[in-house]
Amino acid sequence: MTGPGTTPEIAEGVLAAFEAARGFMPVDEGRALHAAAVEAARLGLPLLEIGSYCGRSTLLLAEAARRAGTVVVTVDHHRGSEEQQPGQEYHDPDLLDAADATRLDTLPFFRRTVADAGLEAHVVAVVGGSPRAAAALGGGGGGRFGLVFVDGGHTDAHATADYESWVPQLADGGLLVIHDVFPDPADGGQAPYRIWRRAVSSGAFGEVATHRTLRVLRRLAPGI
Repeated sequence: MTGPGTTPEIAEGVLAAFEAARGFMPVDEGRALHAAAVEAARLGLPLLEIGSYCGRSTLLLAEAARRAGTVVVTVDHHRGSEEQQPGQEYHDPDLLDAADATRLDTLPFFRRTVADAGLEAHVVAVVGGSPRAAAALGGGGGGRFGLVFVDGGHTDAHATADYESWVPQLADGGLLVIHDVFPDPADGGQAPYRIWRRAVSSGAFGEVATHRTLRVLRRLAPGI
């Protein structure tokens, strides 16, 4: 990882739960996310996660929130992203809705992951589409969150909607974290890379740290 500061330790039980949970974030990127969350939580504001799947990365945010006496707000419709649908590369048939086998339902797995780690008191789960959830929770008001972690749908439409819906709600001095940033198209989809470039080129953010596909930026000024 590039960037200043030491990496805070993750509580042993939480790290074990993270490693056991369904999801795609590797441990080293998880540690980088946790370090950013610990730093951002010092602002005393809630943390935000867009795209929680089965709760793997949520555990790290919740553990950081617990340390600071705050919460992580998670936003996910829990029907899976494009690449997780039946017939797609990252489909997991165990996640099919018990009442409708044509669609996914990751919510029960998410709840179990968080509960088994003893972190329910530090997680506020919002179930629904990202832009509608943002509008329902207050629209574009600034200063609501100390961290915004963007890890939702990876199409340009979804990534841009997540960015425009939630980044305006990031507090000055707060951290914007974007996952799956691939500068080389041969390595992966470009939507997260494009919103990262948008943030950097806006002049409102300074680069803090990079760890593989995880990018951490700090809000320096209003605007997106």
